[in-house]
Amino acid sequence: MTAGDDMMTTIRRGVDEIIREDELVERLTTGRPLRIKAGFDPTAPDLHVGHTVLVNKLRQFQDLGHYVYFLIGDFTGMIGDPSGKSATRPSLSADEVAANAATYREQIFKILDPERTALAFNSSWMGDMSAADMIQLASRYTVARMLERDDFHKRYHDNRSIAIHEFLYPLIQGYDSVALEADVEIGGTDQKFNLLVGRDLQREVGQLPQIILTMPILEGLDGEQKMSKSLGNYIGITDSPDDMFGKVMSVSDELMWRYLELLSLRPLAEIKAFRSEVEGGANPRDIKCRLAHELVERFHDRAAADQAQDEFRRRFQQGADPSDMPHVTVETGADGLALANVIRTAGLTDSTSDAYRMLKQGAVRVDGERVSETNAVLRAGEDCVIRVGKRRFARITTT
Repeated sequence: MTAGDDMMTTIRRGVDEIIREDELVERLTTGRPLRIKAGFDPTAPDLHVGHTVLVNKLRQFQDLGHYVYFLIGDFTGMIGDPSGKSATRPSLSADEVAANAATYREQIFKILDPERTALAFNSSWMGDMSAADMIQLASRYTVARMLERDDFHKRYHDNRSIAIHEFLYPLIQGYDSVALEADVEIGGTDQKFNLLVGRDLQREVGQLPQIILTMPILEGLDGEQKMSKSLGNYIGITDSPDDMFGKVMSVSDELMWRYLELLSLRPLAEIKAFRSEVEGGANPRDIKCRLAHELVERFHDRAAADQAQDEFRRRFQQGADPSDMPHVTVETGADGLALANVIRTAGLTDSTSDAYRMLKQGAVRVDGERVSETNAVLRAGEDCVIRVGKRRFARITTT
């Protein structure tokens, strides 16, 4: 296998589609460092590991000697990307975009090499564009072409509204590629239309059209729906080391392999060796533990990863309670207090109704004993450890 073959094996890793691979191979043979672009609209204050699927691919290109443009869409973020949305997406204010962008800048260099990364903001060129310039840009695409995009097509035929400014989003994203003279743009599979617009606009102004790499959307911890904070199935890159480690360990053995492919920076040969270990009788939990340690080390440090691993083994493999659980004092009154209210007061659930639901599901233990009676009561003078689910603990003292 040649060095070029090794390079393409790395580039193809986890990729859904390359448009066009022959052009990419040709451009790689020139020996010139390529300009690799990925854009992120700062629509939320923190990233989760699903976002890092793209960032990991950027890092792989950096390791191959190429240069990354991490584009923060502070201008497009105020429009709101309608990709995959069934309704007009609310726009963010300039202050919201700026605050979220600041956190992105802090977080991405946990993965990317700062020496091979340029941070770019598309307000740098879009903010100076006049109304006449915007009209000229809009003239380059037709409404018919825009309606080829799945989400616009469905909304149009369902008689659901499409705001005019939403048509501007793919045009501006495409123009970003012109402004940066991108050789390669990486985006999620839901971004394919927008990425192709960039390719078209570059061709029109005489640039070499960018190669497109689309990456899959990572499933969340449930293994079904895409990772999302709103769905609660995410691993946040600002999660505590213990939470991050525990969440990784909670994924299914099948989903573990997809996380290894898309989230781990380990060589593919090493992951292949892991599969051989499991096929030879090794416990998949041990492989999952290596992935959990890798992610905690990346987003925290080695010491935090070691400690989270030790704590996980102590709690879940040896049955011990966590050493750092909160100690909460709860007033129960003369007649005692419903266990569900104690659970909510201790912060182990967000609401009393949620506490009742956890009791009904048998997910509550008091001093290691499962309690499922919704009418259970704690009296004054009790001292106990309450566990809700797998990772929520508190030592309770009642008065």
